[in-house]
Amino acid sequence: MGNQIRTTLLLASLTVLIVLIGNWLGGQQGMFMAFLVAAGMNFFSYWFSDKIVLRMYNAQAVGPQEAPELWETVRALCQRANLPMPKVYVIPQEAPNAFATGRNPEHAAVAVTEGLLKLMGREELTGVLAHELAHVRNRDILIGSIAATMAGAIMILANMARWSAIFGGGRRDSEEGGGGGGLALIAMSIVAPLAAMLIQMAISRSREYMADATGASFAGSPQGLANALEKLGAYSKRLPMDASPATAHMFIVNPLSGRSLMSLFSTHPPLEERIARLRGGRFDGLRETEEERQSADRQARARAMWGKLSDKP
Repeated sequence: MGNQIRTTLLLASLTVLIVLIGNWLGGQQGMFMAFLVAAGMNFFSYWFSDKIVLRMYNAQAVGPQEAPELWETVRALCQRANLPMPKVYVIPQEAPNAFATGRNPEHAAVAVTEGLLKLMGREELTGVLAHELAHVRNRDILIGSIAATMAGAIMILANMARWSAIFGGGRRDSEEGGGGGGLALIAMSIVAPLAAMLIQMAISRSREYMADATGASFAGSPQGLANALEKLGAYSKRLPMDASPATAHMFIVNPLSGRSLMSLFSTHPPLEERIARLRGGRFDGLRETEEERQSADRQARARAMWGKLSDKP
């Protein structure tokens, strides 16, 4: 429950950030419009954020014919973890990475890059996929997708504020006759994306440790994931992914780690610490308890039953 409350507060912080930008751009009317946009985005993100992210990376759906080893590994892990089979996608990029998305385990998707399939051995690929399915089990995927959509909106609004300050001098210059409105808009346009990144970091970091621990239990051993993270750390520095900062927190490792400025605001905990925890078995209480798993399963069954009842005429 603590994680859910904390995540709700962090997503609310993203909403407040959007509203504040609206206030700077258009006063009370702008603030009201920004609030409506934020509320609409929360609703829209719940249903469509997964499709937006997959399309953003030109992810291609694959089945047992197109990618037999990948598809079979996902299927076997889902059986072991008692999860529905997600849709499986391949991203046409050479940088090795992976993410999961969707609004719940019944509507989930797992995506890997072509580079990851070339780089990883069978045990390592199993570890990576187990980590992503752990995000599905732990219900991190909707939170990550909504945060990505809202962070992207904040960056767009911040760019609008920057251009407004450059060409219009800012709303407050005209209303108050002061000279600081334009400077305030420029400052806000710089600070807002950094604040969005910090909120993403707070959402993502503890969840990565938990997904490592849960994924290791799905795979039956932490060794494959630990070796995969080691490889990913080495390759991501030499071959950074063509990725949006708004979605960086969704990937198994930071796709922007090759860019020195972005690495200062990494949405992921240090790889060395993640690897050490896996190899040392130090999951620090982040492994789900059996009671939590049973509670999640009961909630999933209740939602599925309610969906069936709602579909009846």
